[in-house]
Amino acid sequence: MKQSVKNIKTPIPRIAAVHDLSGYGRASLTVAIPVLSAMGMQVCPLPTAVLSSQTGSIKDFSFFDLTAQMQEIVGKWENLEVHFDAVYSGFLGSPKQVDIVSQLMQNLGKKEALFLVDPVLGDDGKLYATQTQEIVQNMRRLVEQADIITPNFTEVCFLLDMPYEEKISTKQAKDYLKALAAMGTSKKKKSVIITSAPCEDEHIVRILAYDTENKQFWQAKSPRVPASYPGTGDTFSSVLLGSLLQKDSLAMAMARAGRFVYEAMHMTYSYHTTYIDGIMLERTLPQLASHEMLPFEDF
Repeated sequence: MKQSVKNIKTPIPRIAAVHDLSGYGRASLTVAIPVLSAMGMQVCPLPTAVLSSQTGSIKDFSFFDLTAQMQEIVGKWENLEVHFDAVYSGFLGSPKQVDIVSQLMQNLGKKEALFLVDPVLGDDGKLYATQTQEIVQNMRRLVEQADIITPNFTEVCFLLDMPYEEKISTKQAKDYLKALAAMGTSKKKKSVIITSAPCEDEHIVRILAYDTENKQFWQAKSPRVPASYPGTGDTFSSVLLGSLLQKDSLAMAMARAGRFVYEAMHMTYSYHTTYIDGIMLERTLPQLASHEMLPFEDF
């Protein structure tokens, strides 16, 4: 007898989280699962690769591509007829994985499912060690299908094939946001958040958003913590997705995610731990229940 979960109702949102699994350093699935679970979501992980550690400033790491296994897992999910309220795509380990994620969204996303793509490609103007130009090209195809994307500024430049700049004007920022939102040929409206936009004040971190539904630009700012930790982008996108599924507006979700990342970084910095260990998520997860946000405004 065929097993199926098609008609089994769940009182909480179910998310397919497509990320790598890094054994050391808090990033990707080891961030997404606890954050979204703490926000009341069921997380179904689809690992894209298994790594010995996160790769930020770590040169000696192992990398196991799970492209073939992903295809089989998605096939088994299709047999079970399990459907998702959201598909959340992060680090991809090969160009072919773009097609697998597309298949997952098209076949197993519910009618109103939210498709969030965090195009994990690079930082500080450079590609990550595991990423290639072929993955960049394929990532553009995935971005075209998304409901919301959350690139950092380096990833914005790769997606738009623009030179990386240390500073940009407000007009440039709006042009980049609109260009990203316009990527693709479908009529689907795409919202965009840039998680680390250049800011004139080097002591401030700025997050920018474009709400295509209302054609409105938003920004939120926080003090810059004098440290850099892996997994902060994964943390931001996870809190953002959880907030949206809790029916926060785009601006509120952006501000809530920004506040949580700032608090986690600030607390971690106070312990003077090595930055490759990532943010001390375990100490800050309870703050997700408070719904605290950064101040936000239109621009």
